[in-house]
Amino acid sequence: MEVAKISKSHHDHSFKKEMKTRHIVMLALGGVIGTGLFLTSGYTVNQAGPLGAVLVYAVGAVMVYLVMMSLGELAVQMPETGSFSHYAARFIGPGTGYTVGWLYWLTWTVAIGSEFTAAGILMTRWFPESPVWFWSLLFAASVLICNIVSVRLFAETEFWLSLVKVIAVMVFIIVGGLVILGVFHHDSTLHSGLSNFTREGLFPTSPASILSALLAVAFAFSGTELIGITAGEAKDPQKSIPKAIKTTIYRLAIFFIGTIFVLAALLPREKAGIVESPFVMVFELTGFSYSADVMNFVILTALLSAANSGLYAASRMLWTLSDQGHISATFSRLTAKGTPLFAIIFSMLGAGASLLSSVLSPDTVYLALVSVSGFAVILVWISISASQLAFRRKFIAEGGSVDDLRFKVKAFPVVPMVSIALCLCACIGIAFDPSQRVALYFGLPFVACCYFTYWIKNRTTGYLQQKQGI
Repeated sequence: MEVAKISKSHHDHSFKKEMKTRHIVMLALGGVIGTGLFLTSGYTVNQAGPLGAVLVYAVGAVMVYLVMMSLGELAVQMPETGSFSHYAARFIGPGTGYTVGWLYWLTWTVAIGSEFTAAGILMTRWFPESPVWFWSLLFAASVLICNIVSVRLFAETEFWLSLVKVIAVMVFIIVGGLVILGVFHHDSTLHSGLSNFTREGLFPTSPASILSALLAVAFAFSGTELIGITAGEAKDPQKSIPKAIKTTIYRLAIFFIGTIFVLAALLPREKAGIVESPFVMVFELTGFSYSADVMNFVILTALLSAANSGLYAASRMLWTLSDQGHISATFSRLTAKGTPLFAIIFSMLGAGASLLSSVLSPDTVYLALVSVSGFAVILVWISISASQLAFRRKFIAEGGSVDDLRFKVKAFPVVPMVSIALCLCACIGIAFDPSQRVALYFGLPFVACCYFTYWIKNRTTGYLQQKQGI
């Protein structure tokens, strides 16, 4: 396979700009509508209760909307591959940019592992005697090939895969709504109407459960920031990025809140978990046994779509780190088709996490993967809002006018500050859930290690340059 070295001075033009608005929207939806909605939503209902789950998803929707407004202003003004790593380095500090790049890479490599794990768990519905790791490995190979071939093939594949699950979510919301209204017969174990919302009250476990569930919701919404990553490969980022952001946010709000409302209304809290998809459980309880198998297949497709998007995001961020000179130049090389081959292969190491979780314990280790990924993306979101704060102030200080911005955050600086506050609440919530606390045990040392590595690397480089008289 022919591999060409990227030009450092023209890195944005090295990628083939073949992504249209529809590709970007579906790529973002593909990254978001996956494990977090189809599997982890059951955990949220179990932890926060029916009313609490709806509330925490509404808060999560507001949080991601505010973050995306900040990202939109930055991405439209400065469309670059690996966007928020560049923004953090430029407006906060190079060490933070370096750390954000590795955090986002960690977010998706871990998420890739969780998607493959979830896909393997779903396959055991049809093949109960088969090992989860076998399916994880098979799906990992398929997604790897799809990413390597070409950007255009990847974008088209992701568009149609995402379209399937968008339609599936809409059908689920409609069918679930009809069951709630009593149009369809449902299993006796289901509570009729909206009684689930009044049966246990607002906080069936504890008020702290809202905060602890917020991290899982952050994981569910992670992927919306993919829009910023695609800016360097978009045909017309000044037009496509704002449109993609608005379209994606509105659709996600409807899909996620609508879905969680149906799940919370139909599925008793004690039956919800993460070992089996709550979507499949609802269809089984309503008597649509064949529909449950169809939904299992749709969810499987959705998880592979999310893994597909995740590998794209992880490889682009690894390419960015290489392009900035932080890691080997090998990862900043593109194939003749415009794909970062070595970055894709290295990022697929996240599949190793899925194999580990399937061998040890699919439910407990899987939740740990979700927690680490959710914590990492929360820190990335904080960096996006902080970068926008610093950018706007610098832009104005240098004589720029807000009217000159093609996409601007309204109610500045309230929007980025509130988004940072909500993200911090999600981080605080980890302390209230022992099963998610592993995110702190791994996440905080990882951040410290990134800053320390950057400090050592630059101190060594500076010493060598001084010694050589550079």
